[in-house]
Amino acid sequence: MKMIIAIVQDKDSNRLSNLFIEANIRATKLSTTGGFLKSGNTTYMIGIEDERVDEVLELIKDSSRTRQQFMTPPVNLDATMDATASYPVEVQVGGATVFVLPIDSFLQF
Repeated sequence: MKMIIAIVQDKDSNRLSNLFIEANIRATKLSTTGGFLKSGNTTYMIGIEDERVDEVLELIKDSSRTRQQFMTPPVNLDATMDATASYPVEVQVGGATVFVLPIDSFLQF
């Protein structure tokens, strides 16, 4: 048994939820916030049999897209900073961060 924790961008979460339903994969869906961009994420917790782990990982990979996005860095009041530091910069967002953990016990009540 494994616990898969998958963090995906909110824009990809509905598609992934539908794929999980179609594949009869039970997942707990949590609304989370990323620390760097402070944007919305969705975290899924999935308890799954060892032989289905690759199937779940493939669904996550297929539904999670990376994309480019502009963000404005936080304002810094330090006068020695370069003036261009307050202009928007392009960053890569999206994709998925996935953890696969061994589970000693899995119970449903």
